[in-house]
Amino acid sequence: MLNVKLIASSAALFLALSYVLCVAFGLVAPAGFHMRALLETVLPGFAWISPAAFFLGLVASLLWGLYLGGGFAWTHNLLSRRRGGERQP
Repeated sequence: MLNVKLIASSAALFLALSYVLCVAFGLVAPAGFHMRALLETVLPGFAWISPAAFFLGLVASLLWGLYLGGGFAWTHNLLSRRRGGERQP
C-alpha cells in the first residue's frame, strides 16, 4: 500500500520545483528554448510573465501534483487490493 498523502505531496513538490526551474530557464535562455507555449497551454490563466501569473502557475502546479500523485497512489492501492494485496516490505 502506498501512502497517498506522501505520494501526492511528493508529486506536488516535484511539479512546483519543475515549474520554477522552467520559468527561471525561460528568463535566462533565448526565446526559442523556453517552455512558454507549454506553460500557457497546461496552466490555465498563466501568461508569460508577471508576478501574479508566476504565483498562479505555482499554485496550479502544486494542485496538478496533488491530483496526479494522489490519483496514482489511490489507483495503485485499489488495484493492489484487487490482485490479492501482495505486500512489499
